[in-house]
Amino acid sequence: MLLLLALASTVIAVVTTIVLRQYLMRQLDDGLRVASRVIIRNDGTPSSPDAIFRSPRPPDSLTAVIRQGAVVDAQVYPRTGGAVPVPATEYADLTALVPDGRAVSADLGTLGEYRLIAATTPRGDVVVSGQSEQQLRGTVTSLVTTELIVAAGVLVVAGIAGAIVVRRELRPLERVAATAARVSRLPLDRGEVSLAERVPDADPRTEVGQVGTALNRMLDHVGSALEARHESEMQLRQFVADASHELRTPLAAIRGYAELSRRGELSADTEHSLARISSQADRMTTLVEDLLLLARLDAGRPLERGEVDLTRVVVDAVSDAHAAGPGHRWQLDVPDQPVTVPGDATRIAQVLANLLANARAHTPPGTRVTVALAADHAGAHLRVTDEGPGIAPDLLPHVFERFARGSSSRSRQNGSTGLGLAIVHAVVTAHGGTVGVSSSPGRTAFDVRLPR
Repeated sequence: MLLLLALASTVIAVVTTIVLRQYLMRQLDDGLRVASRVIIRNDGTPSSPDAIFRSPRPPDSLTAVIRQGAVVDAQVYPRTGGAVPVPATEYADLTALVPDGRAVSADLGTLGEYRLIAATTPRGDVVVSGQSEQQLRGTVTSLVTTELIVAAGVLVVAGIAGAIVVRRELRPLERVAATAARVSRLPLDRGEVSLAERVPDADPRTEVGQVGTALNRMLDHVGSALEARHESEMQLRQFVADASHELRTPLAAIRGYAELSRRGELSADTEHSLARISSQADRMTTLVEDLLLLARLDAGRPLERGEVDLTRVVVDAVSDAHAAGPGHRWQLDVPDQPVTVPGDATRIAQVLANLLANARAHTPPGTRVTVALAADHAGAHLRVTDEGPGIAPDLLPHVFERFARGSSSRSRQNGSTGLGLAIVHAVVTAHGGTVGVSSSPGRTAFDVRLPR
């Protein structure tokens, strides 16, 4: 818009300048023709050169008499009065004129630009009449300057007005962008989501208002979908919690009857069958307990809160891991001063036990596993590092998901349920901390940060 306005202003200024210059030039030529006729015929009698130069001349005019191709005399009449002879070096421009009554422009050096017209007297002389173009050029220059100033002012005013109008028109779009930005910061991937953000004052009669209305309708649909998803998740969690709780009693009964049956005299096949029943019942009990714990954490049940001595928890966990996996090389790196954080000691111990069990299950015997504990102003930093083969790149982004298991962890010997790292993530998150993993062949590190 501003570009079109500037272009239009420029075109108008150029056209106006050209038209005014042509008009002034025609006026000047008409005046020269009248002056030439007056000079040549004064009172109807042939004018002599002396009479020509004695007649009054207007300011900034020029008069010259040419006889037989030579300049007899040539003078200019400045505004200050008197007469100034034309330099002989400029005579060639005067003698080159054709006495046909047409006006031409000529540069007379130090005298400047003149508009000249030549005519023949009854005596046969050629009289050249001229008028300086300085005033005409000054008028055109003043006009151009005025047009530039006006155009610049118009552009400035138009720019300010355009900025105000554009700013006002874009306010609805800014509200749309602000609403979209607030929605993008909401945690929509989990939990109950209150999607109350809407674009205010969405006028469907404007293009921006139509965008805002469409965004509001989309947010309504997304909000309904999130509510349905949350309701479905809550039903599933409730089912898992109820099923896990109800399964604990029959599993305990199966284990008890299996142990009771093994006390008598049994054949080898029966003894083996009862041992397998007890083993699978233990494995199912572990799975049920893990599912029940995750269901409770998902439901947001509060954890026990107290001062947890992480140093003692780490030492005990490494000692238990050494007893469970004597084939691994277990190393401990803890500070001299105790490191304490607020939290549930049992659950934090379970986090470390799961990480060490994961390292033991997924690395071959002889692998070195290092447990390091450090503290800073933000909290405690716990790192479990092993020198095993590493985690597959396609599995690495999903290690903390439930039932995420690599091919080696499907072995019935280690009894993995695929919930160990999910429990680690859920417990650490419930404590307000973070857990991450990095892995490459020869080094896998789990980093747990717990706030003070």
